[in-house]
Amino acid sequence: MTAREKAAGTLELDDLDIDILRSLNVNARKSFRDIAKELHVSLTTVSNRVKAMERAGVIQGYMPIVDSTKLGYDIMVVIGIKVIHGRIVETEKDLAKDPAVFAVFDSTGEWDAIVMARFHNRGELNTFVKKVLDHENVDRTYTQVVLNVTKDEKRVLV
Repeated sequence: MTAREKAAGTLELDDLDIDILRSLNVNARKSFRDIAKELHVSLTTVSNRVKAMERAGVIQGYMPIVDSTKLGYDIMVVIGIKVIHGRIVETEKDLAKDPAVFAVFDSTGEWDAIVMARFHNRGELNTFVKKVLDHENVDRTYTQVVLNVTKDEKRVLV
């Protein structure tokens, strides 16, 4: 563990780390060599910095940004869920297992949890909503269908 890495497995990011993250945000497939040239540092420096950020969990993986509509997912929904019996975490974990679900959040206000999911058609959505309502800890739901997406940023912009 380097001096930049704390004992708790966290990492204090400096300006160079942020610049590396910005470069990877533009193109996660960019080579370390190209990033080093772009930032005027050595290849070893970039490699070590990225590995440190991976070890600390700052960078958790790499994936393509996919347009879900090109894969036939024409319906996206936001579902508010009222949980009974104080079993929010357990219920959220159960719902998160469904492959249609891409986000689950604890929330304040009227709804205990917010679930976001994608479906190919209304039939899949109908089946999912009924499954959620059948969950032993779910009291009620409120489903909103997303009509248009103005912004859906996948990256954390630093």
